Formats: sequence, C-alpha cells, structure tokens
Amino acid sequence: MTDRGRRRTAAWGAVGWCVGVLVLLVALPPAAAGRLPERLATHWNAGAGRPDGSMPLWAAALFPALVWAVLTAVVALALRRSGAGAGGAIPGWAVAGLGFGGVVLLGGQASIVRANLDHASWRDADSVTSWVVGTLVVAVTVGAIGFLAARRAPAQTPPAADGPVLELPAGQRLVWLARTSNPWLQVVAAVTGLLAIVFAVVVLAGLADPPVALAATPFALACVLVLGCSSVQARVSERGLDVTFGPLGWPGRHWALEDIESARTENRTPAQVGGWGYRLSGLGTTVMLRSGECLVIRTGKGKDFAVSVDDAEHAAALLNSLGARHAR
Repeated sequence: MTDRGRRRTAAWGAVGWCVGVLVLLVALPPAAAGRLPERLATHWNAGAGRPDGSMPLWAAALFPALVWAVLTAVVALALRRSGAGAGGAIPGWAVAGLGFGGVVLLGGQASIVRANLDHASWRDADSVTSWVVGTLVVAVTVGAIGFLAARRAPAQTPPAADGPVLELPAGQRLVWLARTSNPWLQVVAAVTGLLAIVFAVVVLAGLADPPVALAATPFALACVLVLGCSSVQARVSERGLDVTFGPLGWPGRHWALEDIESARTENRTPAQVGGWGYRLSGLGTTVMLRSGECLVIRTGKGKDFAVSVDDAEHAAALLNSLGARHAR
C-alpha cells in the first residue's frame, strides 16, 4: 500500500472511531428514557459511593458527547499544528489518547445509565465504583494496544539494488522491509468490532439481559481474525525471512536462510488461491491482500509460501544472495 493509501486508511479508521463513540454517547440515555428518572445521577461520593449530583436526561446525553468532541478536536488540532502523521500513520500518542478517552467515556455513560435504571429518583441510583474500575482497566489496555500498534507502522524501505541477484558489499548488512494492507478487510474488521462494542455497551448499560452479550462474541472474534489478516509486514535480513500479521505484528512466521531453498516472484490473484487473507491451496500457502506481485519462497520441505507485497523482486534477490553467501 502506498503512503497515500495508508494515510487514507488511518484517517478513515480514526474518523469511524470518533463518530461511532459520539453516536453511542448521545443515543444511550434516550434509548433507555422509559426506564430512567427525569434527572440522572451523574456524580457519586467517593467515600460513601452514594449519588450526590445529577443532570437532566438531555444534559447527561450531551455532556460526555461534548467532552468527546473537544478531545477529538484537540487531538486533530495538535496533529495539524505539529505535522504529525504525515508519514502515513497516526502517531502512537494520538491513537492511545483517542482509544483511552473513548473507552472511558463509553464505559462511564453505560455505568450511569445502568445505575439509574428502573429508579424513581436519581438519589436511589446504584453505586458505579466497580464499573468505573473495570472501565479504567479496559481503557488502559486499549490505549496501550493502540500505542503499540501505531508504533509498529514502518516506513517503506528503498530497494537495495536492481536485478534478480544482488552484489552484497563486504562488511555491510542489507535489510529489505515492506508492509501491505487491505483497506476492505480493515473496514470489515471495523464494522464487526463496532457491532461487538454496541452489544457490549447495551448489556453493560442494563438495556438487555446478559445472554445478549453472547451476540457480541462472533462479531468480536470476526474482528480479531479479519484484522489479523488485513495487513502484513515482511522483512528480509541475514536472519532470513520474517512475516508478521496485523497491527501488532503478531502472530508471525520465521524462516532461517538455511531453510529457504530459493526465492522468486509470481503474480497471483485471490481466485487462484481461494480468496483473501491467509489461504491454503494447491499453490501452497499464500497471504493474499491484493492481486499482483508476490514474494514466493520454496522451503527445504518442498513447500511454497507466498505473500503479496510490493517490490517483491528485490526481496527475492536479496534472499537468494544472502542464502548463497550463507552456504559458502
């Protein structure tokens, strides 16, 4: 994927998250209006755990949405003024901040609705202490994962040289690195992830029975699996070939130079290998993210492994040259 494509994918992902959180924050209290008092408890005494502050329902819906809008605006302004993200990815601090802030506000809104549910007065609202603690744990986890995922986004490394075999300068180490993403698979992962979040928030807010949370499981599983197959990073070095998957670079596969008989390039399509993602077919194993040029290695077991990455010719040439030098 080009720098422009990575910027567009990252931007749409951030916009989708920001809009999705905003919609849920505003919609959650009105969705339960028939089971809520006229005013909602929105603040609790830290020591006693009893409510000591309230807001009208409309204010309880709009206030966290306003906080979220301000947070996203501040992040966007900071990115614009600093020029961060121009390399094709949103910086780790921005991803972590938006992930942490969104989860905190969503968890807080769901906790408030649940605490006020089926009470005649806001003064009778339940405690939210355990829900707040749980929300903070999840928010820190999401923020950390987002930060690590953003830091793994690499810049495209220039090709080392031309030709199917490279002349390796004595005493120098050459490394080839490439990353490919499929924006459509990322969209599917985002949609299934959002649906899982909606089910979870609805149950957390008490608007549905706990068994409904089971409906979130297939969406969450689909999100994780599709996201893991939506991007791939390949690295050729003196260690051999490393291929890692997903935004966190996990899981991954490694082949040492002595385990690779040869490397070449082939043009492959999803129809040839049976679809998108991690595919097993008569051609061997293929990580198919886009039609066209693939790096293909033949292992010592006579099996082929292919991955669709740009500049595969230089990767194959470097692997063959490093393998030849290693065998001497």
